[in-house]
Amino acid sequence: MIRIVEVGPRDGLQNERRTIPTAVKIAFVNALSHARLSEIEVSAFVSSKAIPQLADADEVCTRIGRAPGVVYSALVPNERGLGRALAARIDKVAVFTAASETFNRKNIHASIAESFVRFAPVLAGARRAGKLVRGYLSTAFWCPYEGKIAPAVAADLVTRLFDAGVDEVSIGDTIGKAAPDEVMALLDLVLPRHGAARLALHFHDTFGRAVANALAAWRRGVETFDASAGGIGGCPYALGATGNVATEALVTALVGAGAKVGVDLEKLLAARETIRAAIRALP
Repeated sequence: MIRIVEVGPRDGLQNERRTIPTAVKIAFVNALSHARLSEIEVSAFVSSKAIPQLADADEVCTRIGRAPGVVYSALVPNERGLGRALAARIDKVAVFTAASETFNRKNIHASIAESFVRFAPVLAGARRAGKLVRGYLSTAFWCPYEGKIAPAVAADLVTRLFDAGVDEVSIGDTIGKAAPDEVMALLDLVLPRHGAARLALHFHDTFGRAVANALAAWRRGVETFDASAGGIGGCPYALGATGNVATEALVTALVGAGAKVGVDLEKLLAARETIRAAIRALP
């Protein structure tokens, strides 16, 4: 069964320059909750100076309605953020690093090694609180600053994340430049070490290859994919990375290929229209 991690409320909205009202974000998450998605990444407990759009993470996470069986997660960069996330009753936390030293320094002002040191207390605190932890690996295929990332480099960092104690790793094509053969090259290294059950893939559709990449990975046994309703979002530190793969496009393609996907497409499309209408109405 395919597991979709809906990242629209966090990764989808973080790059929107106009302030989106808290009530709109809550309505968006609530609409997504009705679509039978496996997990919804609601927000990020980051500095409001770094990402002003997500300054209301505490209120959003506290006020959303919670559907049975849906995991509600959030990005957490440090112990202060973890405290906020736990107070807001988040089910699962996510930590992050990148396969590119330059991207890491641009994104979080730390080296790859320093990023592991930074999130170690978050991981430990989440464990004490009984929370699952996801590890994001950004720029696993291409970097906007360093170019192509060697598969061996990304594969070794996947192993380091698991060794650090995360429950799953989401491998990200941050600028949407990967092609199916490049995805296969990385999976050739990662799958023999870790299997597919604890892996997720996070594709951006900048070059129109996200769905093809996901289908290729599914045929290799990967069943967890990140996506954003309406294809909204991108990374504020990766120019040109505008647009996650659209959840509805991914679901439609996987179903068409014969995969079992439990998402209610009609309700997903309704959630997409909720956020699209709200963004169009912004001054």
